[in-house]
Amino acid sequence: MNHLAARTRRAVLALTARLHAGVTEATRRPDRGDISVTTVIIWVAAITGAVLIAGTIGVVIAKYNGQLNGL
Repeated sequence: MNHLAARTRRAVLALTARLHAGVTEATRRPDRGDISVTTVIIWVAAITGAVLIAGTIGVVIAKYNGQLNGL
């Protein structure tokens, strides 16, 4: 059990040190070029729209495949 406690303590210390370094860097450079929430929302909407359009085209082609062969 002592071995597990030591590993857990090392993991917590490493995580704490990493978190402290990140906070220090964010304080030093407040504008790091992070992606804004708006940008993420726009990308998700664009990808969702593209998947829906591609899916709709696939369904229409599958439904009318026999009739489209003569074109």
